[in-house]
Amino acid sequence: MNVAMWGKALRTIPRLSKEEWRSLDVIARWLVASRAAVLVMTATSAMIAGVWAWHDGMFNGLLWVCLFVGLTMAHAANNLINDLMDYRSGVDHNNYFRAQYGPQPLVHGLLDQKGLLLYIAITGLIALVPGAYLVYLRGELALYLLLAGAAFVIFYTWPLKYIGMGEVAVFVIWGPLMVGGGYYVITGQWSWDAVLISIPQTLAATTVLFGKHIDKSGADRASKIYTLPVILGPRLAKAVAVALIVGQYLVVGWLIARGTVTPVLGVVILAAAAGWAAIKVFGTERPEAPPADYPPDVWPLWYAPYAFVHTRLFGLLFFVGVIVDALWAQFR
Repeated sequence: MNVAMWGKALRTIPRLSKEEWRSLDVIARWLVASRAAVLVMTATSAMIAGVWAWHDGMFNGLLWVCLFVGLTMAHAANNLINDLMDYRSGVDHNNYFRAQYGPQPLVHGLLDQKGLLLYIAITGLIALVPGAYLVYLRGELALYLLLAGAAFVIFYTWPLKYIGMGEVAVFVIWGPLMVGGGYYVITGQWSWDAVLISIPQTLAATTVLFGKHIDKSGADRASKIYTLPVILGPRLAKAVAVALIVGQYLVVGWLIARGTVTPVLGVVILAAAAGWAAIKVFGTERPEAPPADYPPDVWPLWYAPYAFVHTRLFGLLFFVGVIVDALWAQFR
């Protein structure tokens, strides 16, 4: 087992040669192929749903584990399906943007289509089993939530991403669906406060996707993939990305002001420096070549990594704040 690669794949999207790929164990291969580093956003949403259920005195450990496994595996399955669909449609061929900043298993010959389909089937099954149990336990609304999530997984790559709805889908998935729906399957009750508490996190996740789509808007336009940044154009798209970053702090302030959470959530202000760094980058043109000190395994991504660094820090601080808020609710 290559545990060191497990950790690397959870932190970054590593580039690998075929020889390096062959030396990996099956878990490391799955982590690389599924782009496990971005699954942290889904994990955070699942954890927020669990903490908010605990905040309200209705946490159930078994149901939360089912939720966590189901959501993260569904996200991983989506990443794998995305690669398969883009390969079959020809989008990832001829050194397409996505294949430059990390391994695309099919394009780089790490897996054949049969192997990737096996990864998809196993990952999807692991996601489906706990999801089916939650539906059995919670009934009709849980079924609708599961079907909505499955629809987003299946149809994100096509047609949603092609018609400017991919970013909207991500906002819905990482907020109302994951946190609001997650709270419901844990507790058996719907909570609009749980939906509201999800908004800063889902804005953060949407910012990362927005940054990535701005980075590859030229390649997407050439491939007739009309993501929202392609439709808006680079200048307006970058302005929207800045608004998404600022919006995260404004929503936290609003949640504090309305009494949904205590002022301890103000701890997210410690991420403001990273947020400002991302805002400054979104205010500039993407360079033709990476700066000398720029990580070579990140290029040609430019806007997305700054958004991701901020999102990771903001998400961590927000999660800590939600935990402390829940502790306060338990002992006050």
